[in-house]
Amino acid sequence: MAMTLVADVPLEAWLVDFDVWLQRSPGFFKGRTVVLDLADTAQSKPDVERWIGELATRGVRLVGLEGVRPSLVDAAMPPILRGGRDSTLPMIDVAVSPEPPRKPVEPANLLVERRVRSGQSIVCLEGDVTIIGSVGAGAEIIAGGSIHVYGTLAGRAIAGATFGATAQIFCTKLDAELLAVDGIYRTAEDIDDAFRGKAVRVSTEDETLRITAL
Repeated sequence: MAMTLVADVPLEAWLVDFDVWLQRSPGFFKGRTVVLDLADTAQSKPDVERWIGELATRGVRLVGLEGVRPSLVDAAMPPILRGGRDSTLPMIDVAVSPEPPRKPVEPANLLVERRVRSGQSIVCLEGDVTIIGSVGAGAEIIAGGSIHVYGTLAGRAIAGATFGATAQIFCTKLDAELLAVDGIYRTAEDIDDAFRGKAVRVSTEDETLRITAL
């Protein structure tokens, strides 16, 4: 699953908005898979090089390009990609796959009876993920459905990757770096300190991420 940044012109104005977004969510792109869509924006090879360079200086590592003519791309640039499933980013237009992934008829839930350590990633796009233990800082849980953490949630929890807004996140002690449900998210800086260290429920309502104490 790759995040697709959709370029827009003029570049300077797009970068101003992008920089504001980065200030609100520092470090969000660290370790992320990102594709740049240059449809109707890059008319020459220097245009493509400038877009790639500007994003590189901001710590965004591109794994591919879309919407650009092959003649404008050389071996030193990210490859041209076609298709793929995209993830939603606020304040930035996102390319949407024309055919959404087919939802499984029967959810296949995942139970993990151990601590999830820093750098580890648990992914289950077919159902819920339940962790009997803590999720360390730098760890990541991605679930097609809901996420349940019976312990401290200090890493990133991304729910609803398949089943959307019906998903929720539950944990017995909140200390998360990032919380996301159905593509709507909050980073650590946006989480009210009143919920830190508390048992919480995270859900969506009216395109807003809600955190409530349990």
